[in-house]
Order: sequence, then C-alpha cells, then structure tokens
Amino acid sequence: MALVSLRDISINFTGTVLLDKVSMQIEPGERVCLLGRNGEGKSTLLSVIEGRTAPDSGSVDYQRGCRVAMLPQEVPQELAGTVYDIAAQGLGEVGAHLAAYHDASRALADSPEPGQDLVDRLERAQHALEDAGGWPHHQTIEAVLSHLKLDGDDRFGSLSGGTKRRVLLARALVSGPDLLILDEPTNHLDIDSISWLEDFLLRQNAALLFVTHDRAFLRRLATRIVELDRGRLTSWECDYETYLARKDDALSAEARQNHNFDRKLAEEEAWIRQGIKARRTRNMGRVRDLMKLRQERGARRERVGSVKMVIQEAERTGKLVIEASHLCFGYSDTPLINDFSATVMRGDKVGLIGPNGAGKTTLLKILLGELAPQSGSVRHGVNLQVSYFDQLREQLDETRSARYNVAEGNDFVDLNGHRVHVMTHLKNFLFTPDRAKVPVGVLSGGERNRLLLARLFTRSFNVLVMDEPTNDLDAETLDLLEELLMDYSGTLLLVSHDRDFLNNVVTSSIAFEGNGRVAEYVGGYDDWLRQRPSAAPSQARSCRPKSEPERPEPARRKLSYKEKFELERKREELKAMPARIETLERALTALQERMSAADYYKYSGEVMADDQKRMEALESDLEIAYETWEELETALEGVELD
Repeated sequence: MALVSLRDISINFTGTVLLDKVSMQIEPGERVCLLGRNGEGKSTLLSVIEGRTAPDSGSVDYQRGCRVAMLPQEVPQELAGTVYDIAAQGLGEVGAHLAAYHDASRALADSPEPGQDLVDRLERAQHALEDAGGWPHHQTIEAVLSHLKLDGDDRFGSLSGGTKRRVLLARALVSGPDLLILDEPTNHLDIDSISWLEDFLLRQNAALLFVTHDRAFLRRLATRIVELDRGRLTSWECDYETYLARKDDALSAEARQNHNFDRKLAEEEAWIRQGIKARRTRNMGRVRDLMKLRQERGARRERVGSVKMVIQEAERTGKLVIEASHLCFGYSDTPLINDFSATVMRGDKVGLIGPNGAGKTTLLKILLGELAPQSGSVRHGVNLQVSYFDQLREQLDETRSARYNVAEGNDFVDLNGHRVHVMTHLKNFLFTPDRAKVPVGVLSGGERNRLLLARLFTRSFNVLVMDEPTNDLDAETLDLLEELLMDYSGTLLLVSHDRDFLNNVVTSSIAFEGNGRVAEYVGGYDDWLRQRPSAAPSQARSCRPKSEPERPEPARRKLSYKEKFELERKREELKAMPARIETLERALTALQERMSAADYYKYSGEVMADDQKRMEALESDLEIAYETWEELETALEGVELD
C-alpha cells in the first residue's frame, strides 16, 4: 500500500495554475526526485504532501500511522531557542525531554556553584529520558549536528539564513519519519557534508521525496524521477541520464504534434472564412469540430522559453593574471593558508574546493588584493576588470524591484555595444513584467540567482569570480550556465560545492586539505580525488612573519633496548593496516551500491534491517582501523628502528 496518494490535486495562485489535477503515489522505501523549472510549483507540491497547504481541489491520502517530516525552502519566523532545541523538535515529546536535559546540563556546566534546584532539574530530565527511552536519540542528534557542522548551544535567532536551514535539516533527519521531504537539502552544505548526507539517507528505510539542483546527489539517491511541467506530473522510471534523453524525445514529439495540430486548425479557420459558396455547403459537424479545436488550442500551455545569457567580455588581460608566492594567513594558532603558491594565466578556469570555513573566500580576497596576506606576496597582471558573483547576494537591494537592481532606474542597458530595453533583458532571464516589478525580497531563491546573473551580465569583465552560483538554479539554467562558462575566453575563479559543475567547468582546482595545506591540481573535483594524497596531511605550522626565525625540528629519539621488541611488533601491525582498511572499504562500497540500487526498496524489511546492521558494523570496524593506524603512526613517529 502506498504511503501517500495524491488524487486530482489542483492549485491556482492569482490566475496561474500551478497544479492541474495531478495524481501520484509514493511507495515505502522509494527515493523520488521532483524536477521542474524555478517557479513551476515544486515547493507548493511538497507543502501539499506535507499537509501544510490545502489544495483547491483533490485529496491527499496517507497510510495509517504515516509520519511525514519536511525541510522547507524558507525558514519559519516563529522558531526560537538553541540549535539543539530546534533539532530535538523533530522527536516530539522525547525531543522535549532531550532539550530539557541538554539545557540543564549546559546550565550546570556554566554555573560555578550550582544550587540544589539545578541538580534536581537535571535529575528530573534524566529520569524522564530514561522512562521515554530517549538516550539513543540523544546520540543521533549529536551525530547529525556534528556532521552538519552545527553547535548545539548556539542561539537559533543569531544564525545566518544558510545555517538556519542546516538546523532545520537536522530536525528533519533526526525525526525518523516514514516519508522524509527535502527541498534543496544541499544548499549551504560543503562537499563533505553532502557526501555524509548521501550515505545517511541511503542507510534509512524511510521513503524520500526531494528537490535538488545537485546532479551528483540526484544520481546517487533517486530511484524514480517525477517532473512537474506546466502544471502536470510525469513519472520517469529510469536514471537521470536516461530521463534527459527521454525528456528530449518527448519534447520533440510534443513539438511535432503541436505543429500538426496548428496546421489543421489553420486549414479549418481558412475554410470557415470562405465566402458564400462555403457557407452554402457548410457541414455543421465540421463547424462543431472546429469549435473543439479552438478550445483545445486555447487550453494549451506553451513551454516557457529558455534563459538567454551572453557574457560581455572586456579587453583582454595580459597573459599573466595573478601570481601568488608563499602565501600565509591564519587566525591565532589556526592556519588557513600555509605557504601556498600558484600562477593564474589568462583563460584559466580555477575551482576552489574545501569545507565551509576552510578559507576559500579568504583566499579569493587575498588573490584579488582585497585582503593582505600575513606573509607572502600577490602580483597582478595588467588590465584586470573583475566582476564578482557573491555568495550572500549582498549586491541586490531587496527593497527595490528586479528592474531597478539591473538597470539602477534606467530604461536601457548596454549589451555588447547595443542598447537593449531592461524588460527585454529581464525576459531573457525568464522574468515576466509582473515579476520584474515586485521587490527582490519576495522573489524565490532561484529567481534571485537569475536576477544576479542578469545584473552580472550587463557588466564588461575579463576576470569573473563566482562564489556558489548554483544554489537554487534549476537544471536547465544550470546546464546553460555551464556551457556559457566553458566557452568564456576570460579567467574564472569559482567556489562551488556542486561536484558535477566543477567537473564540467574548471581546468584546475585549488583544494583546502586541512591544517593550512592548500594545493593545486589539474582538472575538476573527480580529478582532485584521484590525485590527492592518500594519507591525511600532517599538522602544518602556524603562519609567522618572515622575520621570525624558524624553530628547529625536534631531534629523532633513539630506541632503547627494552622498547625495540614492542615497536617492531607495532611496525608489522602498521604494515598490515592498509590492506585491512582496503578490504573493509571494498566491502562497505559493495554494500552501499547494493542499498542504493533502484530496486532496493522492493526487498523485505528483514533484509533491509540486516543490511543496515552490517553497514553499521563495517563503518565501526573501519573507524577503529583508522584510529589504530593513526595511533601506530604516532607511536613510531621520530623513532629509529635500526
């Protein structure tokens, strides 16, 4: 029996039919990706399935006892409390006990002389948790917050919009629903967090319905693709590449059918307008058929045209664009960039890869001359004209209209030497006249991204810096932006967590690998994975001014006679560790591939539970193996065995 069944759902907003008598079902264990252009109504459909939005007509039926959790695209305004409090809300009453225990523990730790009332409060929370069996959920919350790089003690109201969405994602993940609905879950996540999220979702038995622009995320998770196009839903039982091919064939067939229909309608219209001779011999059945053709043509919803983007390239730079030599930058004892050197030449397309907070934006500012390094130097070439696509959309005035943000009150913009009306330019980015006049603050995330691109491409530049340009863009616009950047003859510096986008666009990658190590590699994200060092980078020294003398390396310790036997044993164990880790990783990869197969949801619950237990055991063994390897290397570091 289906978890959720939609029957003839219709929604009409201000004359625009978002959902036109759509029907669909979601089965237990399915992982369904919902695709569609920005503004088609994907978020509205998710809200209907969650039960937050009532349809104008139709019904939504749930399996008895079905629990639904959702990550919305917009952050609710009424939420308050700590990050841990919000995440625990997904567990209902147990979550309330967990939040009370967490708050009491924190208060007890912060109090220099805790009173008896505080101790009693903690004990009451502990007893309530024990009675509700909530301790395993506490561990789940802690693990999810850790992987999403969230501090449970932070106040929710003080966080940025992107961090708030990560908190809401944590709330949805810990709730353990039968159906998990995720609206753009990878926005504001770095690649490490996205990879962890993929693994986490593959291990769950819950059904999954998600919207995403991340094609690598889609390929790994989706067992079925459902497309929302012009108010109608179409289900595609195939992988993403097959969907693209079949969709293209379907659009071609639709275009041919519409062409034949329009030709027949034109012939009938010519016949009805013939003179007296035609009226004398008029067939009333043919007239009725013509009326039906007119109604059918009037009800047809045409597919909106594609985004049209053209880059205005300024006069070329010199051959050298940026030369960085021995850059160092950090905060106190935390090095972000340690002894990094690189040369960027005209036409290079460089991607910056690394976790959130690693220092990617800091390095961009240093390379562009906006921030001075603590040591090292940066040299620029000649005739650099830089344009910046910023991550936080700070270049948009949210109180002004889209039209004003692009043309700053003017009626025309200059595009490659031609004066173009601002409304014509905005139409190329799929803005209707009505949407072009509303304040930016009410636009969706995808519309804001398109608006920033429309503004960006009215400028001339030869160095383009893009910080997370792919958030909220639909797949079609993303493909077009990729093609545009691949054909761009200028220099590109790109920060992105979209693995496919990096693979398709950049020619080299600068990777932040931890402890201040920053290294350059040829190619995109997958090329970096193949080339990066297999072992974790060693601890880098903190950046110091050039005038400060280097500290001497500690002398290597000579083994005593009594230590030699034990360390010889450890050396043999260390030699065997890579093979053991490789065996565990192969077994884990094989199991993950089995669990992510398109037909895996058809297996029985017992098989899924056994696979889940085996997955957890393999992950535990692998973690222990890595810890043992690290301990052995530490024990043998600086020791002469001969």
